[in-house]
Amino acid sequence: MGFTMEPEAALEQYGTMVYRLALARTRNPADAEDVFQEVFLRLVRFAPRCRDEEHLKAWLLHATVNCTRSLWKKILRRREEPFPPDGELPDREKDESSDVYRCVMRLPVQSRTVIHLFYYEDLSIDGIARALKISYSAAAKRLSRARELLKRDLEKGEEYEEFSERIQKGSRSPAHSK
Repeated sequence: MGFTMEPEAALEQYGTMVYRLALARTRNPADAEDVFQEVFLRLVRFAPRCRDEEHLKAWLLHATVNCTRSLWKKILRRREEPFPPDGELPDREKDESSDVYRCVMRLPVQSRTVIHLFYYEDLSIDGIARALKISYSAAAKRLSRARELLKRDLEKGEEYEEFSERIQKGSRSPAHSK
């Protein structure tokens, strides 16, 4: 017998995570809302059979990634450019309005996604690999490359100290993160 969770409970527990990942990938609050709604509509429509709560979380993350890809394809078909991000983010945790978060948002989408999942959603590398349906080593390599890109960007400004402190507090080596 599989794990089941009412859609309302899933929305309550994972809604913020889905929205934040969608916002990190789209950089646009309106598009993030569209992705958020589509993910939870798919949850209701398809009612995936999950082994456990962790499997449901991975399903939601993967659905979010797929919905953002679909959004980009739709935008490309219409030959429209996505709207620039609003100057102001919706109410976010204090660290999301920081210079570090702004640097994260400037990263390429693959890098931004793994950084967001690892540091903002506290997923292990194994969890990232499952959510993105890639191998563990590919997830570890993406995270390593993303950190290097972020480090280079941060070294250009004062934000590097803030990032270094955050890494020291919650740093998990890819080798020990499984």
